[in-house]
Amino acid sequence: MMMVMQPEGLGAREGPFAGSGGGGEYMEQEEDWDRDLLLDPAWEKQQRKTFTAWCNSHLRKAGTQIENIEDDFRNGLKLMLLLEVISGERLPRPDKGKMRFHKIANVNKALDFIASKGVKLVSIGAEEIVDGNLKMTLGMIWTIILRFAIQDISVEETSAKEGLLLWCQRKTAPYRNVNVQNFHTSWKDGLALCALIHRHRPDLIDYAKLRKDDPIGNLNTAFEVAEKYLDIPKMLDAEDIVNTPKPDEKAIMTYVSCFYHAFAGAEQAETAANRICKVLAVNQENEKLMEEYEKLASELLEWIRRTIPWLENRVGEPSMSAMQRKLEDFRDYRRLHKPPRVQEKCQLEINFNTLQTKLRLSHRPAFMPSEGKLVSDIANAWRGLEQVEKGYEDWLLSEIRRLQRLQHLAEKFRQKASLHEAWTRGKEEMLSQRDYDSASLQEVRALLRRHEAFESDLAAHQDRVEHIAALAQELNELDYHEAASVNSRCQAICDQWDNLGTLTQKRRDALERMEKLLETIDQLQLEFARRAAPFNNWLDGAVEDLQDVWLVHSVEETQVRKLVPSRDQTLQEELARQQVNERLRRQFAAQANAIGPWIQAKVEEVGRLAAGLAGSLEEQMAGLRQQEQNIINYKTNIDRLEGDHQLLQESLVFDNKHTVYSMEHIRVGWEQLLTSIARTINEVENQVLTRDAKGLSQEQLNEFRASFNHFDRGEVEFARIMTMVDPNAAGVVTFQAFIDFMTRETAETDTAEQVVASFKILAGDKNYITPEELRRELPAEQAEYCIRRMVPYKGSGAPAGALDYVAFSSALYGESDL
Repeated sequence: MMMVMQPEGLGAREGPFAGSGGGGEYMEQEEDWDRDLLLDPAWEKQQRKTFTAWCNSHLRKAGTQIENIEDDFRNGLKLMLLLEVISGERLPRPDKGKMRFHKIANVNKALDFIASKGVKLVSIGAEEIVDGNLKMTLGMIWTIILRFAIQDISVEETSAKEGLLLWCQRKTAPYRNVNVQNFHTSWKDGLALCALIHRHRPDLIDYAKLRKDDPIGNLNTAFEVAEKYLDIPKMLDAEDIVNTPKPDEKAIMTYVSCFYHAFAGAEQAETAANRICKVLAVNQENEKLMEEYEKLASELLEWIRRTIPWLENRVGEPSMSAMQRKLEDFRDYRRLHKPPRVQEKCQLEINFNTLQTKLRLSHRPAFMPSEGKLVSDIANAWRGLEQVEKGYEDWLLSEIRRLQRLQHLAEKFRQKASLHEAWTRGKEEMLSQRDYDSASLQEVRALLRRHEAFESDLAAHQDRVEHIAALAQELNELDYHEAASVNSRCQAICDQWDNLGTLTQKRRDALERMEKLLETIDQLQLEFARRAAPFNNWLDGAVEDLQDVWLVHSVEETQVRKLVPSRDQTLQEELARQQVNERLRRQFAAQANAIGPWIQAKVEEVGRLAAGLAGSLEEQMAGLRQQEQNIINYKTNIDRLEGDHQLLQESLVFDNKHTVYSMEHIRVGWEQLLTSIARTINEVENQVLTRDAKGLSQEQLNEFRASFNHFDRGEVEFARIMTMVDPNAAGVVTFQAFIDFMTRETAETDTAEQVVASFKILAGDKNYITPEELRRELPAEQAEYCIRRMVPYKGSGAPAGALDYVAFSSALYGESDL
């Protein structure tokens, strides 16, 4: 009798093989089965053994088995029991009688249950089963196997036989000498079965040692390992398979389906573990970026915190050389220490934007840095740094100018003091002489005339002493570091000056008294004088002539003549120095006047690029990278200008009428240019991330760019939109955030619910998971990551150490806080 199955629409069912499906191929399959069976008795033998073992693999769960497939199902009792075991459902109560009609009734109950699962049995009745018709019995068992073990197999939109074949092909694809194309000849050498086992349990078989020319050994290895370790009974004989030109397809399918179901749990757990690992990898990468941001932000803020007090310190150094060292330190700071920090600040902003893009694309909550480490906090700290930095340089230059003036005043004080001290040298001794005691009247009068000349000279030196005192006073007012020695020297000069005045007056008084005394004596000698008039006249004239020579200021006049050539040389040296300074000014200006406009033009060009990027993202990136390289190559011009600037500072030149660009202007512009190009490149990189994650075309990106450039900030819903595109309230909407807002429903990403479902699989359907289960199912790093972050499970009935994977999964997506 021919058996025909016509499946109808199958509804959902309960039990371990529950599912839905259909299969118009059943008619053709069963016709082929029946016809081929009539032609090849070897297939009947293979099916008897395979189907018997398959039935027993389920019946043993109920504590029973069959020995002879055509006899042991005749009363319908074990047939009904088999269906209950494999379906997980209860069938109607069987008839207890042993009469033929009782048996037929029980078999009909089984056939009705099969029909209720959507399989329409044609040309098969309970009588054939009760009568022990082997062919019909095997056909019925195959129907059960096909419906409950094979039909619900689904792999990539293919089901039943095709799904099982595709699963086998996928699993055995990497193995040498295995090419699964069917369920008969592809399995004859045993390698395909061994490959299936090795793919899932590489610890059970050493595939590298298997030989294609040992099919019986390979098959028996697979049978023994499957029975011992996988709880799959031996359903086939190696010799029958090898010696049959075309092994029975249904026997092979039945046996292979047992491998699918044996590994289905592992497959499901593997899929769940892979999903969890993928989600955790995203979170771990994001957390690494967060940690790097926090670390970099902390280091940058700490550097700013340390640097600001140094720049705020306005305590000057006492000497020009010490202040020049301060200037050199500041120059090193601007040229060597600050530029890397500028790059760090720029990189920090880039990392922050990239991280926020990745978080948006993976549906994670926006990153909120710890308190005080927002991008805006760093920007504020940086502005504070640059404010005190500018004030510091101004102070340095004013201090150097002050010291330069002090140095000039101190040198002038020393020169004038030295000249004065040289002039006064011996004057006190001279004024203290009593050379008039033995002098004649004429000699006393000559001494008086000389003294009058000295008094005139002394009066002339009064201005010099006052100038010296004024210089000392100015040095004190400018906080000259050697003011004490200046004051001491000035005081000595003033004291000496007062003493000279006193001695001068005393000497005049003494000379005048002596003159009067000698005049009295002269009166007494007048008589004698008249008598010796010619001689005395000649003698007095000669004495006067000789004494007149001492009244000439010959020493001072000689010193002046000597100073003229020295002064001329000093003026020549100063002229040469000023000429060098002018040449340095012009040299710096020539470069600065070229570099300044170049930087400004580049900044504007990069700004235009950022606002109106055109072409594909790859083309934009290539153009920006070329721009970046051009900018980097220009750095040698900046370095050369820094060298000229240093020469100017070392020459104490702080003004330059030939250019409006200072070195500080150039530095700030250069830093702005580097930051601008880096930010623009990062924007395109984030657009690539967004494009790839969202699956956007270039045309869509162009449309979004046009919409973004004309974003209407006056709309009523603007505030609501801003909360989505600017979650950190930075006041800036990036193009990446705008794209994410426009396409927020298009990306397919994992959800908290999917992760919960995956953990539930690994946990064996429990509402909690143990550390041991995590370590068994996940790679070590991911397992420890979960264990560290999962909170204890607070539900009832959980063992000690149980963890709450639901709260953990929700927290991954920002739906709760751990």
